[in-house]
Amino acid sequence: MSDTTLASSRAENASVSAWRVFSWKGWIGLILPVLLAVLLEWGVSVGWLEGRFTPPPSKIAATLGELIASGEWFRHALATGGRVALGFLFGAGAGIVLGTLSGAVPVIRRLIDPTIQALRAVPSIAWVPLFILWFGIFETSKITLIAVGVFFPVYLGVLGAVLSIDRKVIEVGRVFRLSKLETGRRILLPATLPALVTSLRAGLGLGWMFVVAAEIMGASEGLGFLLVDGQQVGRSDLIVSAILSFAFLGFLTDALLAAATRPFLRWRDDLSTTEKN
Repeated sequence: MSDTTLASSRAENASVSAWRVFSWKGWIGLILPVLLAVLLEWGVSVGWLEGRFTPPPSKIAATLGELIASGEWFRHALATGGRVALGFLFGAGAGIVLGTLSGAVPVIRRLIDPTIQALRAVPSIAWVPLFILWFGIFETSKITLIAVGVFFPVYLGVLGAVLSIDRKVIEVGRVFRLSKLETGRRILLPATLPALVTSLRAGLGLGWMFVVAAEIMGASEGLGFLLVDGQQVGRSDLIVSAILSFAFLGFLTDALLAAATRPFLRWRDDLSTTEKN
């Protein structure tokens, strides 16, 4: 088989694979939410569900349309997204540094890990009065609370990844007389990168959950503010619209993070990289 024929065959296979993904794999995840929306709309229409407390999807869509058309949705989404971004940056950075040090240096691990494990069990709401007392009700307290939520899964993921590195791999680096910098770049980083990516995604998810508690502190804008506002005025459609906005933005940012880190994990040969036809 000539190179031209081989290249043509590969291109055809790639196009067929891409069409398969576009045709059903990329959309199969919509089946469940669409089915639930249809059932909810039908349940309200026949009177099985109370529309005032369980708003139908048509009313939720109308509320979201009004928020988007007026620009309110973008204002609140940007405020919440900015807080999550800053909290994720600080929390993930601290988790990576302390997780690496704790995993690599036994003395540091014995010193700080018991305290971190104890603090990890503290509920997010429990931090709210303390952070308000320390930082007030403005942005510092909100970002700090989000950073706390992001920190723990990142720290645990990095710590576990460092501790699980096979000693034989380190010995191979010593045999080839790699420097500490080369050992870290060529051995330690690839070995810990998959767990790091997983912990970053977990931390990002907790960041979106903690931002709700952060914005309940007294924010004047943000999706958490919409939740409180909807509760105060008795609008369940506004509450559900805010919840769906959290779900959409959380899913979107997780997908972006996964896409951004995927090129660094192409060397893996496991089930996560195996295409199912």
